[in-house]
Amino acid sequence: MLQAFFHAWERRLASVTTDRVVRPFEWGLEWIENGHPSSAPPEEILETRVSRVMSDTDAFFAAPPTTDYHFQVQDDGSGRLTFPSALVTPHPDNNTVRCSFFPARDRNALKGVPYDSQRVGDDGNDRGTARDVGDGLQAVPKRQGRAAVLVMPQWNADPGGHVGLCRLLAWNGISALRLSLPYHDDRMPPELHRADYIVSANIARTVQICRQAVLDARRGIAWLASQGYDRIGILGTSLGSCLALLTSAHEPLVQAAALNHISPQFADVVWRGLSTDHVRKGLDGHIELDLLRTLWKPISPQWYLERLRSKKILLVYAKYDLTFPVDLSEDLVRAFKDRGIPHEVAVLRCGHYSTGKAPFKFVDGWVLTRFLKRALLSGS
Repeated sequence: MLQAFFHAWERRLASVTTDRVVRPFEWGLEWIENGHPSSAPPEEILETRVSRVMSDTDAFFAAPPTTDYHFQVQDDGSGRLTFPSALVTPHPDNNTVRCSFFPARDRNALKGVPYDSQRVGDDGNDRGTARDVGDGLQAVPKRQGRAAVLVMPQWNADPGGHVGLCRLLAWNGISALRLSLPYHDDRMPPELHRADYIVSANIARTVQICRQAVLDARRGIAWLASQGYDRIGILGTSLGSCLALLTSAHEPLVQAAALNHISPQFADVVWRGLSTDHVRKGLDGHIELDLLRTLWKPISPQWYLERLRSKKILLVYAKYDLTFPVDLSEDLVRAFKDRGIPHEVAVLRCGHYSTGKAPFKFVDGWVLTRFLKRALLSGS
């Protein structure tokens, strides 16, 4: 009875969105760097590329450092951080990464720690420097707590998505940097009204834009480290969870990852998920699932689990999920267990969309925050 109730509720919640577009299938060879041989069939070109990528994923997900960070304090005490993406796309709006920063509250007062660009205060304490965040801009005080989390919201999250969770983290002593995913929020070009380019029936583009998200996350984490944070975690939900895992697997500064809605395979979620039915329609008749799994291997969590062995990992999934089918989530948990990789598991008694509804959103927020507090603040 509970399953039937939640499945019906999930379908009603999904049906609220009426602007999904079935886009045509494309191999997306124009998204491959350095061109491609025109004589070979497109699937062979992409399979060759995937083999090359998987032989050195450190190179594929490497984010060249930048000092071109710009930070502005907002009236509510939060901050706005922008910097150039390490992967340039044909859409200029998408090539500037935009983040919102929520500083941890002072543990000795019920208020946020103020920003101060002055290097040394009247009390002689180091308060950070503006040199790493752009001329004349204020930096996050380095004397304030050392724990921070990069937050990667779900696919098609609006600008307010996960802001409440970021404020909850800040209230619990952990600064939060919310990253707008590629083609989301102000990064969306005029021709889009949904973030279709990060997950679509364009095979190579989907890989490249998910890769871009990882590179953006790594540059965001580098900024946190430059501000004196030495206990850094990452939190991702749904698509953001997949991207957070890929980031954790390639970014040594990440010590803890809270992965909210999980699957070992990117392709299977798109093929079977409720939220991606329109993408599946674009794929049907052009590609089989086995080949799709192969071509989307670089962005599938299954291939990076051993890289997480030294990190603190929380795996969260929903018992009645139709978007990330529960058997896929259980497969990933089983893969962690079979490999003996340390992890924690939390199962939400709801579905994917209903995770964002009361009371389940409060339970989820509490589970994620409790884990990150233990992982990053214990012993501080």
